[in-house]
Amino acid sequence: MGYTIAQKIIKNHLVSGEMKVGNDIGIRIDQTLTQDATGTMAYLEFEAMGIKRVKTEKSVAYIDHNTLQTGFENADDHRFIQSVCKKHGIYFSRPGNGICHQVHLERFGIPTKTLIGSDSHTPTAGGLGMLAMGAGGLDVAVAMGGGAYFITMPKIVNIELTGKLNDNVSAKDIILEVLRIMSVKGGVGKIIEYSGDAIKTLSVPQRATITNMGAELGATTSIFPSDENTREFLKAQGREQDFMPISPDDDAVYDEHIKIDLSTLTPLAACPHSPDNVKKISDLEGMKINQVSIGSCTNSSYADMMKVAHILKGKTVHPDVSLSIAPGSKQVLNMLAQNGALSDIIDAGARILESACGPCIGMGQAPNSKGVSLRTFNRNFLGRSGTKDGEIYLVSPETAAVSAICGVLTDPTKHADGYEVKIPEHFLINDNMVIEPASVEEMDSINVLRGPNIKEFPETAPLQSDIKSTCSLKVGDNITTDHIMPAGAKILPLRSNIPAISEYCFTVCDSSFPSRAKSLESNIIVGGSNYGQGSSREHAALAPLYLKVKAVIVKSFARIHRANLINAGILPLEFVDENDYNNINLGDELDILNVRDKIKNGKEITVINKTTGKEIKTKCELTQRSRDIILAGGLLKYTMEKGE
Repeated sequence: MGYTIAQKIIKNHLVSGEMKVGNDIGIRIDQTLTQDATGTMAYLEFEAMGIKRVKTEKSVAYIDHNTLQTGFENADDHRFIQSVCKKHGIYFSRPGNGICHQVHLERFGIPTKTLIGSDSHTPTAGGLGMLAMGAGGLDVAVAMGGGAYFITMPKIVNIELTGKLNDNVSAKDIILEVLRIMSVKGGVGKIIEYSGDAIKTLSVPQRATITNMGAELGATTSIFPSDENTREFLKAQGREQDFMPISPDDDAVYDEHIKIDLSTLTPLAACPHSPDNVKKISDLEGMKINQVSIGSCTNSSYADMMKVAHILKGKTVHPDVSLSIAPGSKQVLNMLAQNGALSDIIDAGARILESACGPCIGMGQAPNSKGVSLRTFNRNFLGRSGTKDGEIYLVSPETAAVSAICGVLTDPTKHADGYEVKIPEHFLINDNMVIEPASVEEMDSINVLRGPNIKEFPETAPLQSDIKSTCSLKVGDNITTDHIMPAGAKILPLRSNIPAISEYCFTVCDSSFPSRAKSLESNIIVGGSNYGQGSSREHAALAPLYLKVKAVIVKSFARIHRANLINAGILPLEFVDENDYNNINLGDELDILNVRDKIKNGKEITVINKTTGKEIKTKCELTQRSRDIILAGGLLKYTMEKGE
């Protein structure tokens, strides 16, 4: 039996475990990336391990999230990260150089290599044929120190693409169709692998749009073959030497198969407030809009921007619409400036933002109250835009640009020609915004610079024998990390200060949660299915840790958040009978007795609701390694004790 692309890469990087679905496996990591909203904590964790220099082939720190400097906090974090990078062997991408995933695709990603990043959209590099996965910051720190990255061996889903996209139907519409088919939890425990004759018609940036937003499926990652299109892209980036072909064996066996005929697709939109709430533009056409935002790591490539510039050329943005555009990297912005496309965009009345994440993570450009905003981004969770009652629709750059001119949601196939953007023979290459680390000889002389907003990793403790707690919060299905630990211009600057940021934990759901949790000796959170979907931010585990949360009991977890809870030493429990969700209420007193022994021996865990007298069966399916992490009190303590 042959291997799939993902299986080939995993096999070549396997350091522990057996490559069978459901098994715990450890993978050697070639590259890591961080961004500034998660990087400060990751580097504090790396420092705590006492390792002098990273052991990966390449590690890169990007500044792209917290670029609004309304106080000292973000600037201090950037200075800290830059000094850590200089000292410990990490490349530093300065603010203004671009969004981590766009820049990594352009300048650092290598087919057949492994990459983990402290950002959930790290699978973007799967468009190059990398095995690229989002992870918590602590997992990234361990990988930088030479440790393996541990996952449960996923199933492999083959999505076969046939036919060819019609004019002004885009790669964004492909991934929206996949989300419509699979849902935001349909990819949990799976790798999505693309094949079919149609992939020859898709450039690397188009493939990257698809793998980027594959994160919204809950998938471990998504990946395309590395083929002649990949070679063409890398050659244009001056990196042809990094090309390595990879494709599945002819007799590769997949766990699931989905077939999509691209010629049947029409422009789509993800409606509020979930990326899988997908409808045809033709069914929504004519809806009045207030704002359009084009950019993000999903749709900010040179090709996307050139298509937008072509649509806007000679036109004027509708007077009732605010249009903002953020090219994904300095490379893209420079090329637009040199070829005149930037002038076309500006002439049309667009507001040009810096090459950063910006509005995608609520860092500016919040829409008006109850405003309808079309965005080329990847997430439209409630309140993520910065406006709680904003109506956010996720669309392609073509749909966004045409609609900005018309003032209403508009089908781009009816109002734009079939302009096609080809990959340039040569991209503009200037890496002067990437700072190389100090040499081994110089590194000891580098001082790490810390500002007053930077606090240490929260203290953890080994798992106790009994947990006697109160249910401090009960939430429903599809709770995202934006619910648990919100983003935005007000809160993101506190990412390096867990005591301060914990004051905002779950306030989207219940404004009194932080004060209630702090008033209790210990507490337990109860949730529904797909708990923790969305970002890889480990702060959604670290803030509850600081607030004395000992366990989270849910119907099911999203992959990365469950791993982050384990890394923080918080018990991730799941109801054996989902109906027992109804047998716990806010304020109930809950006992979990002999829990240390039960975790140690892999036994079923009973939660006793002392308020009602009911006994609730839960499961905590852990590998031996994750069991040891929980017992030790989290991954940092485990790593320091074991020297792993």
